Amino acid sequence: MLGAGVLGLPFAMSQLGWGLGTTVIVGSFVVTLYTLWQLVEMHEIVPGKRFDRYHELGQHAFGDRLGLWIIVPQQLIVEVGTDIVYMVTGGQSLKKVYELLCTSAHHCKDIRLTFWIMIFASVHLHLSQFPNFNSISAISAAAAAMSLTYSMIAFFASAFKGASSHSSNAASAVDYALKATTTAGKAFGVLNALGAVAFAYAGHNVVLEIQATIPSTPDQPSKKPMWKGVVVAYALVALCYFAVAFTGYYAFGNAVTPNVLISLEKPKWLVAAANLMVAVHVVGSYQSGLSPQSPQIPAGFDPCIVFAMPVFDMMETVLVKKLEFTPGLRLRLIARSAYVLATMFVGMTFPFFDGLLGFFGGFGFAPTTYFIPCIMWLILRKPKKYGLTWIINVFCIIIGVLLMLASPIGGLRQIIHDVKSFKFYS
Repeated sequence: MLGAGVLGLPFAMSQLGWGLGTTVIVGSFVVTLYTLWQLVEMHEIVPGKRFDRYHELGQHAFGDRLGLWIIVPQQLIVEVGTDIVYMVTGGQSLKKVYELLCTSAHHCKDIRLTFWIMIFASVHLHLSQFPNFNSISAISAAAAAMSLTYSMIAFFASAFKGASSHSSNAASAVDYALKATTTAGKAFGVLNALGAVAFAYAGHNVVLEIQATIPSTPDQPSKKPMWKGVVVAYALVALCYFAVAFTGYYAFGNAVTPNVLISLEKPKWLVAAANLMVAVHVVGSYQSGLSPQSPQIPAGFDPCIVFAMPVFDMMETVLVKKLEFTPGLRLRLIARSAYVLATMFVGMTFPFFDGLLGFFGGFGFAPTTYFIPCIMWLILRKPKKYGLTWIINVFCIIIGVLLMLASPIGGLRQIIHDVKSFKFYS
């Protein structure tokens, strides 16, 4: 649950303001916790059968063909979009570490962000060749620890910065007016911020795969321990997301950068450590996955599921089944390297953390997180029409659909705005 999207929440606050920003972040917390509970409950909605993947539940609700076409494209958008964002995040974090530790006394040269993204991508060219997630489980474990730690560093460093600013004459420099100055800019900024918040709440895409790893019996169904895990996860989400969002905005106001750790400067060693942790985290998150055997792949071919791994799974499935490639090292080397280089190229071309969050948050994350679980719940559970449960689900569906339609517009506009002052590959 704790992803790099948390670092964009203070910037989202700068586009929404205190009142609307707090409402959106807390409201999204409540809505996504509810839809996550729905997925956990529907995992074994048919006695004796477990829906171990999101698309399997979708096929049960919408029909085999329609369910596949509704769910799988959305999952691909989430996975590819996240990997592009993580390419940019990793490059920015490495660049920040270099700038903090390499002072003028060291006669360091300025290295363009493009090269840092390439350096970050080179790590994935090697890691992507591991056959499954079990091969890189240590990296994933480190990534999980890193996300919690850098969130707390961002919180405490921002709180210290804010307290220092407000206790001195520098308090007047913290401006809490909306970041944009024009009416159109404010409107598009709100849309972009909504997408950035949606991007932060991104655990739904893999919840059924995680629950599939938990043993289940009629007396002890998997939903009981799974829900305990969800509660713990969301307690940490509340701790980190609310703390980082509010203290980051408190410290910098509308001057906060799209990634709050880029705004922080002191203490140098701690901010540098936090950015290095971000880089480690997104390395693990880019590659990470679970590994239930896919029935669509020939026996002995071990795919994995979650950000880059599911894309590898799908690519290699198509190449093996449709184009009759032979599973093995050569296929893995070509297909996975091509994917890593493609996400690197897009990240190098559009290294705009703010716009990418808004665009992919609305276009990809809003459907799988905010409203598809509610639609499936109405189809499968059939609550009483106009009853409380029915009204809650319809409300979430309306909010989610509006978010999906509106946020990409704000994100795309933010990217276009950033491009105006950007020299490609510079």
